[in-house]
Amino acid sequence: MKKTSHDTDFDLEAHAGIIILRHLARRPKAKRMWELVTADPELAAGWQMANFVASKKLGMNDHGRTHATVATASALTLLDLLDGSPFSPDIITGRFGDRDDAALVVMTAMLFHDLGNMVHREEHADLGIVLALPLLDRLLPQIYGNPEQRTAIRSFILSAIYTHHGVPKPLTIEAAIVCIADSTDMTKGRGRVAFESGSITIHSVSALSIERVEIRKGTEKPIELVIHMSSPAGIFQVQEILAPKVRAGPLAEAVDVIAVTDNTPENGDAMVAGIRMQGARFVPYSLPGAVGTRA
Repeated sequence: MKKTSHDTDFDLEAHAGIIILRHLARRPKAKRMWELVTADPELAAGWQMANFVASKKLGMNDHGRTHATVATASALTLLDLLDGSPFSPDIITGRFGDRDDAALVVMTAMLFHDLGNMVHREEHADLGIVLALPLLDRLLPQIYGNPEQRTAIRSFILSAIYTHHGVPKPLTIEAAIVCIADSTDMTKGRGRVAFESGSITIHSVSALSIERVEIRKGTEKPIELVIHMSSPAGIFQVQEILAPKVRAGPLAEAVDVIAVTDNTPENGDAMVAGIRMQGARFVPYSLPGAVGTRA
């Protein structure tokens, strides 16, 4: 039986949930926040309405619970890959909290970042701040009894929500993680650019060319993002959507962005095997090892 898009989204969300819980295993505060947030009916309704406005009224791709969960799994993976690197979370270097608090900030901001879409796509980051504030004021006191730390934690979360598009630029490591992770949800046409269902544009062709996004420890930098494509058309999605978000914040020098065409006997050798981001430009790239193998 052929899978529907609903089935695919369910699989992605379920898999992302497993990844999230693995990252939260030794982070009691972040895990408690995850339990509170995912059981909250107001937030559930917010995700539903944000997705309704984005998908049904504006013809955009998923901006609801599935996207929030998938992007959160990516964000926590990025955060953990920074362990031991010079790019320590600002909540730690600023002495506002520990790694548990950093995970809570990244996770919560990622889960809340698209709530503004329930009002309108235009200025949705600004609207998201207004909508997130009462939720945070209701949920955070259940974890943080100290009002000073609670205010600092809330500030970090709101900053990350506000800058998740990269404009204005993210100012903290946590905000940069949220900004980048937002665009890693591009598997099988789930790119963050809107396109009308059934229309043929560079956005739709490029988005549908993305097979999967691999987030792993880098060899030259702490993080390596490898985007596997079925055709070179996916390069547009990488260059125009993901790369600007990586460059926007304080993690620009911490993340390698690589896009490769997964060549198989069915599609033959691609004209462009792959690209790798170097500063403001991209250069040709091929994954080490034999052509046709997955990393």
